[in-house]
Amino acid sequence: MVATAVSQAEPEVLLAGHGITKRFGPVVANDDVSVELRPGRILALLGENGAGKSTLVNVLFGLHRPDAGQVVIADENVELSSPHDAIARGVGMVHQHFQLVPPMSVVRNIVLGAEPRKLGMIDVTQARRRVLELADRFGLHVDPDAAVEDLPVGAQQRVEILKALYRDARVLIADEPTAVLTPQETDHLLDVLRGLTAQGVGIVFITHKLREVMAAADDIVVLREGKVVGTTTPAQTSEAALAELMVGRAVDLHGDRFESGATGVGSAAPAEIAADDAAPTSEAMAADDPERPVVLDIAGLCTDDDRGQRAVDELSLTVRAGEIVGVAGVEGNGQRELVEAITGLRHATAGTVSISDRDASGARPRQVTVIGVGHIPEDRAKHGLIGSYSVADNSVLNRYFKRPFAAGGMLRRDRIDSHARDVVATFDVRTPDVESPADSLSGGNKQKLIVGREFSDEIDLLIAAQPTRGIDIGAIEFIWHRIRERRDEGTAVLLVSAELDEVLALSDRVVVMYEGRIVATVDPRTATREEIGLLMAGAAPGTECSVAGG
Repeated sequence: MVATAVSQAEPEVLLAGHGITKRFGPVVANDDVSVELRPGRILALLGENGAGKSTLVNVLFGLHRPDAGQVVIADENVELSSPHDAIARGVGMVHQHFQLVPPMSVVRNIVLGAEPRKLGMIDVTQARRRVLELADRFGLHVDPDAAVEDLPVGAQQRVEILKALYRDARVLIADEPTAVLTPQETDHLLDVLRGLTAQGVGIVFITHKLREVMAAADDIVVLREGKVVGTTTPAQTSEAALAELMVGRAVDLHGDRFESGATGVGSAAPAEIAADDAAPTSEAMAADDPERPVVLDIAGLCTDDDRGQRAVDELSLTVRAGEIVGVAGVEGNGQRELVEAITGLRHATAGTVSISDRDASGARPRQVTVIGVGHIPEDRAKHGLIGSYSVADNSVLNRYFKRPFAAGGMLRRDRIDSHARDVVATFDVRTPDVESPADSLSGGNKQKLIVGREFSDEIDLLIAAQPTRGIDIGAIEFIWHRIRERRDEGTAVLLVSAELDEVLALSDRVVVMYEGRIVATVDPRTATREEIGLLMAGAAPGTECSVAGG
């Protein structure tokens, strides 16, 4: 009888926005946007950067007030003054960057701000019992007494979900929830989300990974330039069609490393990795040729992280001319420190780095550039551009001191401006003029400016660190094409990416990093995402198991 009563009280709509419009000055971030989430369903929000996804979610969660339109929670029109109002009405958010206190226990993190009390004191026993009940009910198993900082990323994410469920959330807004997960952790998370929907929870799923949308979503809403341009379901669409809706034009979802089989557009639109029997192109086959010269030769490299802890541990690696070597691994396993040690941004404590038969151990960034190294940095703002400088000045940041841009100790503005116009035209950098500040560019155009600067110089080695992070499908497609072009022209490429689909689609050879070491070298033509995912999680090569518990 209780179940029947609950069923009758079930709202038709858990969360909705009707005609939502939100402006920031002259910019219309949401323009008459309507979305609707029903019980037990997963609603995927898709769109390029700046399409309005985050603004819409922030309106639905009470972080922004709409200029027009109506928010609906559990069939009721509501006005939200803050996230507290949304949480009180059963809406929870799982942020991309976890909102946890690392030294505190799992239980303390989950109940923080909503602690049960007994005689004025926190009732830890009751809190622990409640957390265990929720974990068992929803399949979110985690040690309640463990310190959060000791948990793997997948387990920390389960803690975030439990935080929302502890507050009786009927709606979960998940913002890029798989961004830092291995393939196995991602599969487990999607299973967890499906389990939640089986118990009536509704989920808003924000992601840029089309593979996951097709696998998990019940309903899909595509935003472009602040407007809804498509509403569909996985059964009615395809990854290619969704990508076209997002961009407004057809997008090439096929990599050219294979003559048959399909690859995805990296982090933005990963499709199925090429079939095992797909034939490599002549360029990819040539990359395996031991007669090609070694451009990058790393031997026994060690370096520490910012806390003084060993980050790269006796790592050895070679990259040959005309070869893309991809580095796969969960972020935080030494990839950033490896790149910084090669490019002169971090001191190596042991080992050697040789570039084109020249010792680059201990070289400074300018010396590395002069040797013939191009660098697409992980952090555009910190190491890629100076935001207040013009597009023209940024186009020569790596060689403003050399001819033809300088002579007699003076900069030659005419040559710099001419070069910048060439970069803008060749690499499709959208800017009013080359005197505009780099900060005025979108993320994708900033990245294309960096790529154009590095590629317009004579380089033997390209270090590409997270080259498509945070940029749109169109820019990803363009940058992938340019990286492949440089490979085919004979440039050695070291690709470091947190997106496994990107690594598999671009690389001729893949190495897997775990805890600062290379634990395996695999052939992307035959390796599966699942096999590489296990290696990324620390499993020994050849291990056959599933990673579900994190």
